[in-house]
Amino acid sequence: MKKTIRNVALTIIIFAVLIIGSSCIVVTNENEYSLIRQFGGIDHVVSDAGVSLKIPFIQTVDKLPKQTLLYDLASSDVITSDKKTMICDSYILWHITDPLKFAQTLNSSITNAESRLNTIVYNSTKNVISSTTQDDVISGRDGELSEAIIANIGSTLDQYGIELLSFETKQLDLPGDNKAAVYERMISERDNIAATYTAEGSSEAQIIRNTTDKEVTVTLSEAEKNAEILIAEGEAEYMRILSEAYADESKQDFYSFVRSLDALKVSMQGNNKTVILSPQSPIAQIFYGK
Repeated sequence: MKKTIRNVALTIIIFAVLIIGSSCIVVTNENEYSLIRQFGGIDHVVSDAGVSLKIPFIQTVDKLPKQTLLYDLASSDVITSDKKTMICDSYILWHITDPLKFAQTLNSSITNAESRLNTIVYNSTKNVISSTTQDDVISGRDGELSEAIIANIGSTLDQYGIELLSFETKQLDLPGDNKAAVYERMISERDNIAATYTAEGSSEAQIIRNTTDKEVTVTLSEAEKNAEILIAEGEAEYMRILSEAYADESKQDFYSFVRSLDALKVSMQGNNKTVILSPQSPIAQIFYGK
């Protein structure tokens, strides 16, 4: 009987030790923070992965996620600077940077954090888009909008121990009832811009053509004038040489002979190369030596 009592007592002691021992151990994984609470307040935070100890029955453990979290914001209407309505459907990536602040301001609640993020991000999105025209929003890039919204939020989330990593839009579009009209207006405006550029280009091209034609005309005129001058100078030189030649009596007969031969050559046309001259012909007189 006594042995049985001892075994039961030993079992109870071992069981109690196991319970107490397990209640002392805190296991913290890589993707979480461990918040050690004591009498309702936070005694300390375990950020590094591993095994740590706490006081059993006095201290308790709360867990907070350490990894990046995704929150899908509800679709909402936003107004551009030119008073046009757009639909924004987006999501954000965020994480907890200070678990102590997070626990103190948001009661360690992810739901509370998402509600606060929803309000802050929506207000920032509304502020950024309200300072941008609808055309710029439509033709802009998501990266620029994301950077502007994050910059607008600034350090607002620091007080909650939260950091906003990214803002991404799944849809930033027009309401269905006026989407077609807006796109048609944008197309018309861009057609007008294209027509203006085309007209300006055609005008500039015509100016260039007119200037080029004028330069070509001036160049040709100068060339023709210079050619006429050269021809006149050549003819003058030719006449001077002839004048000098005929001024010398010893050369007059030779030049008369050459010019007579040239005249004879010109007079022979076609295949008939026979020339009949009378003795009184000036050309025949040359061959007679008269």
